[in-house]
Parts: sequence; structure tokens; C-alpha cells
Amino acid sequence: MRWTTTLLWIIPVLPVAAAGVIALLKQRRRTAAAVIAVTAQSVAFLLSGIAFAMALGLGESGEEAGREVWNFVWLTFGNTPLRLGIVLDPLSASMMLMVSLVGLLIFLFSVRYLAADANFTRFFGMISLFSGAMLGLVVGNSLLWLFVCWELVGVASYWLIGFWYENRAATAAAQKAFITTRIGDLGLFIGMLWLYAETGTLLFYDGGEGCIEAASLAPMAKQMTSLGLMVPTGIALLLFLGAMGKSGQFPLHTWLPDAMQGPTPVSALIHAATMVAAGVFLVARMFPLFELGSGGGSSTALIVVAWIGAVTAFFAAALAVAENDIKRILAYSTISQLGYMMLALGVAGVGVALFHLIAHAFFKALLFLGAGSVMAGCHEEHDIRRMGGLRRFMPLTFVTYGIGMMALSGFPLFFSGFWSKEAILHHAWEWPVSIGPFVLAIGGVFLTAFYMTRQMGYIFFGNYRHPEKSSPPCESPSLLTVPLFLLAAGSILPGVLATPVWPWFQSFLEGKEAVLDWSAVTFPKVYWLMAVSTALVLGGVGLGIRIYAVRWQKGAEEPDPLQFRMPRVFRSLRFGLGIDQFYNAVIVRAQDWLGLSANWMDRYLFNRVAIALSSVWLLLSHISHATDRFVLNGGFDAACSAVRKWAGDLSVGNNGQIQLYLRVIGLGMVVLLVLYAWMPL
Repeated sequence: MRWTTTLLWIIPVLPVAAAGVIALLKQRRRTAAAVIAVTAQSVAFLLSGIAFAMALGLGESGEEAGREVWNFVWLTFGNTPLRLGIVLDPLSASMMLMVSLVGLLIFLFSVRYLAADANFTRFFGMISLFSGAMLGLVVGNSLLWLFVCWELVGVASYWLIGFWYENRAATAAAQKAFITTRIGDLGLFIGMLWLYAETGTLLFYDGGEGCIEAASLAPMAKQMTSLGLMVPTGIALLLFLGAMGKSGQFPLHTWLPDAMQGPTPVSALIHAATMVAAGVFLVARMFPLFELGSGGGSSTALIVVAWIGAVTAFFAAALAVAENDIKRILAYSTISQLGYMMLALGVAGVGVALFHLIAHAFFKALLFLGAGSVMAGCHEEHDIRRMGGLRRFMPLTFVTYGIGMMALSGFPLFFSGFWSKEAILHHAWEWPVSIGPFVLAIGGVFLTAFYMTRQMGYIFFGNYRHPEKSSPPCESPSLLTVPLFLLAAGSILPGVLATPVWPWFQSFLEGKEAVLDWSAVTFPKVYWLMAVSTALVLGGVGLGIRIYAVRWQKGAEEPDPLQFRMPRVFRSLRFGLGIDQFYNAVIVRAQDWLGLSANWMDRYLFNRVAIALSSVWLLLSHISHATDRFVLNGGFDAACSAVRKWAGDLSVGNNGQIQLYLRVIGLGMVVLLVLYAWMPL
């Protein structure tokens, strides 16, 4: 192990330290806050680049399993040490580089985007903590370390989503996100404790004895729970519950669209590089546990992961079709793409899922920052129906947003989203368990292309339709557009590094050497599936152009064409198929009823019982007081008085006068003589 590995903790500490310093600054120190945050993130990015370069050479240097680990004792309980650690491997190195790079571009975008915000300084402190927590999450070699950073990510997201706390919708969204993700975190916490009870360690890698290494997993593979479930499957499903909450998987997805109440850079960071990626990373890191007990092509845990991912991918894409808020459309898109990542983990493994995660980070950050540029140009308008024709007013934003749209839609052949999507679809088609996830995924491909084309048509084509703003939109300044072009480049470059012809990235993650193989795309099943998915993408784009780009909306209040043709379906999708309403009707109302019942019982039952009992004890105390005062104390006082009087009477004759004593003696002798004389002999 090289000494540089022991210094990897500096990467997450830098943004966290920056957050601590900024917290001590006054609000007016805006420039200092921005400089500190951007500098710390820049250094973290440079160090992440060095770590990535180190990871490239791990396999060549003969390091075991292509990783370096540094474990250390954090605390000791009696004779039991609690150990934490740092791991450098392709997975952690790739995630660190992605998080730090995308985060840095978002930081730079935020400097200009939030320049007029009164809480500018506070924002950079929070976003630095957010970035540092995510970097700490991916570099740790312990599930406990991961869990601590996991919760820090949750706390930071709560602050950032509710950043504009004057807005009640923002505070409600922050609370919803925090509570919903806590449901998943409870499963993660229980699973972590269960895993520690089975393995005696929470270190991922520890010389073959880590909790996801063969020596620890083999004994668990033979154990069953009382419900007939394998112990590794039970632990994996609990951990996956935590991943479902963080990554917005159905049915714990409802917090993600509402999280758009935070500033746009926050939305970009949450949806692209940090919080939502944490769930996918958790499953990827714990993948040896998830795949334990594979039979018939997949383990029970991976089957659940694949089905949940496929359902989420299709479901969220359908909801995006009827959404009108520019950021909420992208939020549903994020949920859908996270579903594809989970599907990839279930059917293909870590390499394909992480490829889509990295690719998605770039084009989703591009789309969110592009949405911020659009809203800034349109006087902070969110409703896409009140936009239109922006390609003439904001050409740079239009070009970059179009690149992000094509990458997300999987447009062939030069975009990273195309190749990552194809890899997922091919593995889903070959999955021996079921064809169902493939059908849902292929349906999601068509819907993704359609709703993104719908969004492009509403925003950039037709005429400007805002009914209240007379001033036309204007292009964003260079400090906003430069990050867009850099992210646009990042939306294309990963596609070059992970094509089936040269799958460098997947090979890097798996510790293999990438081989150039043109035959990888010449097999009939390969190009047949590629042709089908491409046809669906083009079909979705073509239908979207026909409905939303050719037939221009005349006014902001004109009904959506889909709403006009399918009003019931559109309305159902518009309200999220009633999932939120169901939760409110069943869970929230049940909690309200329980709260009211507890209040009633506390007020009218427990309080009255407590008052009655207190009255009884008060009465008993009065009786006790009276008994003590008038019986015990009175009797004792009377007895004491009698003894005192008797003693006083006795003391009259014991006054110390000798003559009195002689008189008594003499009187006594006289009495004795009289008695002697009187008594007969």
C-alpha cells in the first residue's frame, strides 16, 4: 500500500472544512465564501484526479484485487476495537472523480446564479458540506463510515431543499424528503446491525475477512431465517430499502419531485452527482452480498432490485409526460434513470450500472443547469407552457440543452446515454429470469424520448408565450454557459470510452484489460436490439416533434394536446397516479388519527386518571397529616407532658437541701417506730 492512500481522507475533509470556515463568516462575506468553497472543491477535484490515476495502475502494480485499503482503529470498547478504513479501487476512484468534477462545475454555476441571493454565504457553506459528505461516502472502507456520511448527505439535503425557508412549500418539501428517506435509512440501519452480528465487522475489505469478502459471506450462505429467507438475502433487502429511499425508487419516490423547491444548483447536485447516486453506489459496493445465493441466473435480492428498477424506470417516465414544471420533468427523469441503474445492477452487474450512473451525472447536471439558465432568462418562470421560442433568444442554452436531451433520450450514436442504455437493454433481454423488466425498460425508452422532445418543443420552439412579461428573454452570462458547454462535452466523451467495441470503463471497473473488438456490434441479436431501441427513440422524438414542435401552442393557457385527446389519462398522470394522495389518505391521515387519538387519550383519559390518582394521594396525605398531627403527635405530646409533670413533681423533693433530706429521714424513722410499736410481737 502506498502512503498516498492513507491521505485520501483529505479529499472529503476539504469541502467539509470549507463548510466549517464559511459557517463562521458573516453573511456579507460573500466573495470569501465563494472563494473558499470553490477552492476547496477544486483541490478535491485535483486530488480525485490523482487518486483516479493511481487506481488505473493498481492492477498493473499487482495489488490484490486491484485495490488498496488502509484500515485503522477509531474507538475501542473494552477489548473490542471499532475499525474504520479507506479504500481506493476503480469504483471509489470513479465516483470521487465524478462527484468532484460535476460538483465543481455546479459550484461555478452557482456563483453567478445565486449572486443576488441574500443567503449567498450560507448556501456555499451548505453545498460544500453536501459535496464533502458524498465524497466521504464513496471513499470509506466501512459500512459504518458510509452510514455516517449517508446521514450527513441527508441532513445537508434537508437544509438545501428548504434553503428558501420563507417559502412554506420549500420547508414542506424538505421535511418530506427527510422523513421519506428516513424510512429507507431505518432499513439500512437494521441491515447494518444484522450484518455486523453475522460477520463481526463492518469493514468492506480486511485481508479476506471483510463483510463482503468470501470468508465472511460463505458461512451466511448456509443460514436461513424463520421465514425461509436466506440470511444474506434478508440483509441485502434491508440495505436495498435504504437505497430505495435515497435513490427515489418506487414507492419511495414521492420526495424527489417536491425537492425541486430548492435552488436549481441544489437540484443539479442532488439529481446528478450526490444524493440520489448514493443508493446506486451502496448496492454496487455491497454487490457481493446481493449476488450471494444466485440460482437460475440471479439471486433473490438481485431479482427484487431488477424488478423495482424496471417498474420505477417506466412509471416515472410516464409521469413526466404530463408534467409542466421544467424542473419536475427532470426530477421524474432522474427517478426513471435511477430505475435503469437499479435494473442494470440486477441484470448486468456493477460495470454497466456505474457506466450509466457516470454518464447520467453529466447530462443530468447539464439539463438542470440548463433549466436554471432558461428560468433565469424567463424571469424565474417554471411552467414550460409560459415559455416558447427560446432558441432565438438563448442559442447557447438551446444547443447545450439539446445535447443533454439527446444524451438522456439515448439518441444514437455519439452520446453516452445511447451506449449505456443499450448495454442495459441487452443485458435485460438476456436475463434468464423474466422478460418483464426488458419490456418495461423498452417502454421507458420511448417515453423518455417523447417527454424530453415535448419539453424541448414547449421551451425552445414556437413563440414566446409568457402572458405577463413584456421584456423578451435573454441569454445567460458566460459564467453560466461555460459550465454548460463543459458538461455537454462530458455528455459525449463517456460514450467513446464505453462502447461495446472498446468497453474501457466496464473493464476498468472489473479489473480487466479492455480489448478492441469490432465484432461486438455485428452479432444479429446486438444490432437487432439496437435497431429496435433506436426506432423507439426516433419514434418518441418524431411523435414529440409532430405534437409539440410543429404544432405550436398559441397561448400559455391552451390545453396540452395530450390532455385534449386523453383527458382522464393525462389527469391521472398529472397527479402522479394518486400515489401522494394515497399516502396522504392512508398513512398521513392514519398518523393524524393516531396523533389525535393520543392527544384525546392524554387529555381526557390519562390526564383525568392522573388527576383522580393525584386527588386520592392528596386525600391520603391529608389523612396522614391529620393522623400525624392530632393522633401521633398529640398522644406523644400528652405522654411527654405527663412524664414531664411527674418528673417535675419528683424533682420537688430532690432540691439538694441536706436539712430537708434529714427531716425526711427523721420523719421516716418516726413512722417506722410507730409501726413497730403498733404491730404485735
